Amino acid sequence: MSEKACKICRRITEEKECEVCKNKELTRNWKGVFIVYDPESVMGIKAECTVPGRYALQIF
Repeated sequence: MSEKACKICRRITEEKECEVCKNKELTRNWKGVFIVYDPESVMGIKAECTVPGRYALQIF
C-alpha cells in the first residue's frame, strides 16, 4: 500500500483514515517529509502538529 497524506493535518499514513484528525480526505500527491518528535518544539509549533510523527511538507 502506498503512503498518503492527510489534506487537513498533513500526517503521512498508509491507512484509509488519518490517525490524528480522523479525516478520510487523503492524497497521494504530496512532496517532502519532516518528522516531529516533540510537538512542543519550534518545528512542531510552527507546523501546528499536536502528535509526533511523519508529515508532508507540501500537498498538491
